[in-house]
Amino acid sequence: MSHSDYIIYVDESGDHNLESIDQNFPVFVLAFCIFNKQEYIDVAVPSLKQHKFNVFGHDAVVLHEREIRKQEGAFSSLLINRVAQDEYCEQLNDLMLKTPMKIIAAVIDKHKLKNKYISPDNPYHLALGFCLERASYFLRGREQQDKLTHVIVERRGKKEDKELELEFYRITTPDEKQYSGLNYNLGGTPFKIHFISKEANMAGIQLADLIARPIGRWRMNPAQPNRAMSIIRGKGFDVKTFP
Repeated sequence: MSHSDYIIYVDESGDHNLESIDQNFPVFVLAFCIFNKQEYIDVAVPSLKQHKFNVFGHDAVVLHEREIRKQEGAFSSLLINRVAQDEYCEQLNDLMLKTPMKIIAAVIDKHKLKNKYISPDNPYHLALGFCLERASYFLRGREQQDKLTHVIVERRGKKEDKELELEFYRITTPDEKQYSGLNYNLGGTPFKIHFISKEANMAGIQLADLIARPIGRWRMNPAQPNRAMSIIRGKGFDVKTFP
């Protein structure tokens, strides 16, 4: 089987815990960043490298949304005041604007999920199914349905990765995609999952990491000004909110 012309990088914001829900961020967000491989090579990767050289003088820094937001790690000495923070946010916005990609996301409202179902499914697994379904629509529209599309996911832990891998292939394997009352239509589009460490300094994972949390904030408070969301909407944004 030949390889797809596209590659998918995945990251999440929030956790899948339904027992102790964070009241400040009671949602789970999964974001798929879909790149045409040639555009990823020609534009996305060099743009991120140039951003790092411009800001840090080297490209060894790994962009973490959490570290940026909390001014930790490599960003503790960079984002020393509000002016510096605003300036860097504009640089990130410029990076995202010039990076060609399709963004698909699923937002799971954990309170609603817990209240609606007696035995609610894992929010990560639900979000994965919704995102894969929409990714398959996108790929089939570009005649990629007979090509293998690789899905790159950040490692979370041995146990969590194994559970996710099993769920991934339950969703993507024909005749095994129906579970928990949900039936995802992937149209036979083949996918393969790969787990990598964020410290691998992979451009696609870092870009996906910057996207997930703003989507969650937007869903929680649509009226709040959100510069990141105006950029995300310009990327052919497709979101599923559940339940």
